Amino acid sequence: MGITYTWKVTGIKTRTEGPNEKSVVQTYWSKIGTDENGITGVFNGATPFTSIDVPKEDFIPFENLSEEDILTWIKAVVVADFEEHVNMVIMNQIDEKINPPVDAKLPWE
Repeated sequence: MGITYTWKVTGIKTRTEGPNEKSVVQTYWSKIGTDENGITGVFNGATPFTSIDVPKEDFIPFENLSEEDILTWIKAVVVADFEEHVNMVIMNQIDEKINPPVDAKLPWE
């Protein structure tokens, strides 16, 4: 079963860090997986950041940030085992929608 993934930033927090005003220090995001039948699963995450070690020439002022900038930062953190976990949570949600568990009477009753 093929899954198509999309990402969305759902919230951010900022603060002044050193010379960097309105520095993004917390992100909230969703990764949405959709199978070929349109059934979806969602993983909601939160990832902190700091701009303290970002070189001045690489710092992007808040008003110039795009969702893609922030998603690039997030995707750089959601890798390897963590990304496998995220994808597994999404796949399990899709599987439960396709084949939901059914309450059963206890066989000894």
